[in-house]
Parts: sequence; C-alpha cells; structure tokens
Amino acid sequence: MENRIFGYVRVSTREQNEDRQLIALREFEQPIQRIYMDKLSGKDFNRPAYRRMMRALHQGDLLVVKSIDRLGRNYDEILDQWRIITKEKRAEIVVLDMPLLDTRGGRDLTGTLIADIVLQLLSYVAQTERENIRQRQAEGIAAARARGVRLGRPPKPVPPHFFSVRDLWLTHQISSREAARQVGVAQDTFLRWAREKKEPGAPICKKQ
Repeated sequence: MENRIFGYVRVSTREQNEDRQLIALREFEQPIQRIYMDKLSGKDFNRPAYRRMMRALHQGDLLVVKSIDRLGRNYDEILDQWRIITKEKRAEIVVLDMPLLDTRGGRDLTGTLIADIVLQLLSYVAQTERENIRQRQAEGIAAARARGVRLGRPPKPVPPHFFSVRDLWLTHQISSREAARQVGVAQDTFLRWAREKKEPGAPICKKQ
C-alpha cells in the first residue's frame, strides 16, 4: 500500500475558525491526501474524526498537525497517542509549529532525546493552558454571580392559568401528570411550581 499523508485539524467549538490550520496544512511541502477535522474540546481523544483517522493510519503514513495542542490538551493522553502512532502503528508525525517534532527519517540518539523532551514539555504546556482556561472561566462565573448576574437560561414563565390548574390538582380533580399537560410543562416542573409559586394575595397550601 502506498504511503499516504493525513492532516488533522481541531477547534474547540463550532464558532471557532479552522482556516488558519487548514492554510498551514495546504502549504505543507507535500500534498495532503485527506484532512480530518473535529470541532470538539481537546480534553480527550474520544473524537469521531480523530478515531476515523486512527483507523485509517497505517505503517509508513504521515500525520501532519499545525501544533501539538491541536492534537489534544491532556498531557498523559498526548504522550500515549504519540507512542501509539509512532511505535505501534509505525507511522510518522510532523508538528508544523515545532520543527523538532518531526519523526520522518532516521534520528540519532541525541535528536530522539531532544524530540522526546520537547514533546513532553509542549504536552505539559497544552494541559496547563487548558486548566488555566477552566480556572479563568470558573473565576469569571463566580465574579458574575457576586455581581448578581443571572447565568444560564432564564426561568420558564408561569402561565396565567397555572393557579386554577393547581387548584384542580390540590382538590384531587386531576392528576399531576394531567395538570402538567394543561400547563405545558414537565411533571417535575409543575410539582416544583406547586410547592414554590404563591398566588398574589393568597397563601399556598401544599398537598400532602
């Protein structure tokens, strides 16, 4: 089987633009026959396109990525996948942003050692950056809540006829499932509203 050249592209969300990576792959010194792309987080390697690529990758093939963090952001898993590709599948890898991470051709012992050190360092940086992003997100959420900012979807409004339907349920004329259907919400939502919502000017009585 003729050796092939694969490219791999990853962005974390559907809103992010993959053009920069695609341009870099298309400018590679040799034509890339097939490019696989995922729009998912790099926290692990359970990604559809990546898994398809790994099934297609065989001995002598070449995998090209723009940077090591496009491969993933989990330190241990990056090292494990690198080992699987280069040792088990006996394929080659080129990381465009880091020329030292190029397994093509024979390397002497010093070159191999340097590549291993660089790989471990970059993998560690990729995971650290991911953890820093999560920490900044958590801090941003906490600060927003401290300012009284409501996060997430706005609460579903209670329809005007809720209280009359609730009264039918409280007097055992309809079931909670039927009450929820009439109000247009899930049964759990109706029961929560029945406990929490209070009709203006009237105390709520709870069904035992």
